[in-house]
Amino acid sequence: MFDLIVIGAGPGGYVAAIHAARLGLKVACVDKGALGGTCLNVGCIPSKALLESSELYYQNKKGLAHHGIQLGEVGLDLSAMMQRKAKIVQTMNQGIASLFRQHKVEFVSGAARLSGPGKVQVGEQQLEACHVLLATGSVPIELPGLPFDGRHIFSSTEALAFEKIPERLLVIGAGAIGLELGSVWSRLGSQVLVVEYLDQILPGMDREMAGQLQRLLQRQGLSFQLQTSAKGAEVTKGGVKVQLEGGGKESAETGDAVLVAVGRRPCADGLGLEDLGIARDQRGRVQVDDQFQTSIPGVYAIGDLIPGPMLAHKAEEEGRALAELLAGRPARVNYQTIPGVVYTHPELASVGLSEEGAVAQGWQVRVGKHLFRANGRAHCMDQIDGLVKIVCDAVTDRLLGVHVLGAQASHLIGEAVVAMEFAGSAEDLARTVHAHPSLSEVLKEAAWAAMGP
Repeated sequence: MFDLIVIGAGPGGYVAAIHAARLGLKVACVDKGALGGTCLNVGCIPSKALLESSELYYQNKKGLAHHGIQLGEVGLDLSAMMQRKAKIVQTMNQGIASLFRQHKVEFVSGAARLSGPGKVQVGEQQLEACHVLLATGSVPIELPGLPFDGRHIFSSTEALAFEKIPERLLVIGAGAIGLELGSVWSRLGSQVLVVEYLDQILPGMDREMAGQLQRLLQRQGLSFQLQTSAKGAEVTKGGVKVQLEGGGKESAETGDAVLVAVGRRPCADGLGLEDLGIARDQRGRVQVDDQFQTSIPGVYAIGDLIPGPMLAHKAEEEGRALAELLAGRPARVNYQTIPGVVYTHPELASVGLSEEGAVAQGWQVRVGKHLFRANGRAHCMDQIDGLVKIVCDAVTDRLLGVHVLGAQASHLIGEAVVAMEFAGSAEDLARTVHAHPSLSEVLKEAAWAAMGP
């Protein structure tokens, strides 16, 4: 008999399991796949490995003569790049396994199904616990006219493991996944066209910042067709012909490969939720209360299964919070301060409200901006593209949103997250001493600009 059974060993699940064990609970974690779930095995980590490798190749291919560094011919070994990616994943897998052993979390390999409140069936084995946590994540969404076939039309999973570089890659969807993987293959030599149904890339992010990133990606060689939908695809001798519709006109584009990256859906297949009567909404997300409990007492859900951004760090925080609650401690997740990052080059990171989002909510806003081009360290690093944009309340100066487009934005946004977690103001950021020279000074100067004259 366990205190907690976690179904799913992704970021939300394994973090919840380890933290609950640290707090003294007897825990089991069940998963039919590898430790780390989608994020570690076919998501966050392998994509970032390829982004780093492809960026190094791209920079060296362009040449470093202006740094005074002379190079010979730069070549590409795609197999070695993939092997590096696989080694990183394996190392992280082993790290989670070590943490499970260290904290005495029992890992059970196999497909899990709820057979009743507090009961989990795994093959012939039945496990029982006081509490069960569902943390099974999400899977890529298929488009009706472009089903994944693994040969011509790919999900993000297959696009992380191409055996050769597509001469022309069509990316359907201009969200983070589409832009990141499009960037990888563009840097390695593909001609990339990104097709997006809406009128901006990265729907939901600050429109100005998304537009700035689009211009930078176009400068790198990516092409975009916005307000365009993909209606279907046909495999031809020349590749894959995709039928498009935009602006009231129909057209077609042909590529060697098509990546469909239009989002993800909750993965609850085979869990037996319907048999237990666990409530779900129209989008298939499990409905939970403010303590992550489903409509069945003792059964909880977190991460991509429930409403909110489908982000690994969101799932992790929910997993930690649930562990604390089950151990009798107070816990909460502040959904207003969950950062989002697009790991293109440059990166785009944001937390809080966009400018248009703040206005739509009725805030009287004041905006401050500062360019990386005006920063000495950025020039030394040869990373002068981008800017920081700060949105604050014009009356109280309280931070409403911070947006960073530039080198190391995924690191810089952390300062803004902490400031907003403590209800900080633009003045708080501006008057905080930042090291010189450093990229963080761009954030500081944007805060000064937000304060006004």
